Amino acid sequence: MSADATAPLLTSPLNALHLELGARMVPFAGYHLPVQYPAGLVAEHHHTRTAAGLFDVSHMGQLRLHGPDAAAAFESLMPVDVMGLGLHRQRYGLLLNDAGGILDDLMFVNRGEDIFVIVNGACKHEDLAHIRSRMGHRCAVEPQFDRALLALQGPQAVTALERLLPGVKQLVFMTGMPTRWNHAGQGAELYVTRSGYTGEDGFEISLPASAAEAFARALLAQPEVKPIGLGARNSLRLEAGLCLYGNDIDTRTTPVEANLGWAMQKVRRTGGARAGGFPGADKVLAQLDRTTPAQRLRVGLVGLERVPVREHVELYNGSGQKIGEVTSGLLAPTADKPVALAYVQADHCAAGTRLNAIVRGKAVPMEVSPLPFVPNRYFRG
Repeated sequence: MSADATAPLLTSPLNALHLELGARMVPFAGYHLPVQYPAGLVAEHHHTRTAAGLFDVSHMGQLRLHGPDAAAAFESLMPVDVMGLGLHRQRYGLLLNDAGGILDDLMFVNRGEDIFVIVNGACKHEDLAHIRSRMGHRCAVEPQFDRALLALQGPQAVTALERLLPGVKQLVFMTGMPTRWNHAGQGAELYVTRSGYTGEDGFEISLPASAAEAFARALLAQPEVKPIGLGARNSLRLEAGLCLYGNDIDTRTTPVEANLGWAMQKVRRTGGARAGGFPGADKVLAQLDRTTPAQRLRVGLVGLERVPVREHVELYNGSGQKIGEVTSGLLAPTADKPVALAYVQADHCAAGTRLNAIVRGKAVPMEVSPLPFVPNRYFRG
């Protein structure tokens, strides 16, 4: 669900810095955020792939779930293993409605004293209300929407961040740690995870809003780091085959239709020790077990002509039958070809299947391709 278009736009704690750096600002998820800086989207994209890019993602929602029943309560809302997650381990999760549709996708970490959750900015108020209504009687659900969130992504991110926060290089993909940053005689409590939304190695840093601008400036002072806007964030995540909520997944799609079955651990699947028990479980597990197969699936597409194919473009088979629709697409800077995510009928999902996208009345040939379009480079140790 989108933010209320009539409400005044909020600003990030880094708003003054964005303007100082010459960012072009746009409305996004109820905030005024940078879509690109003077170097432009393509340069920002390539810099992140080769060095380190700093993203302001403070519009995202941060939550703390705490109390002895927090893990079991949170697991009751999602088809993923929460109770078995190790200390300072991070996992991808999916909030589902009673029909098995995706209310939001999110990241969560077991920090011992709490479960720390990061949800999408456009959904955060609805997510908070949903979580409180379903499990607020079982544990404390504490929003931290006033905290800032920065993402430092790219192969040189670890080099730059280690100078400011010694010890982060010990993290591996999908793990986190608390740390402290001391600056100008003051200290700020941070929580860092080795994760991100680009397919590259990188980190996300949760920190007090009061420390965000100074910390961002300290990062930008590192020779590897440049500021990156929403435009390159989108092109990077699409090359990595990652979903954008509201485009590629929404309340009308199930995890299986979205090809996110990998996010459902064995313990929550049919036959597992804690199978089912989440909203929409009967439908989702029947699709996963193929007792009632999904009729459509999310796939990757590569253009066979150099024509960008964007969201809402219809897809047809060779017989002229409509068999799907594109949900995200662009001319990928690193892959150097048109790529897209789309939902197509299940019998047209095999890699190598040829489809036609209808762009301004012309049939543009595309081919179903494995994901990601650019190999991921997460650091796993």
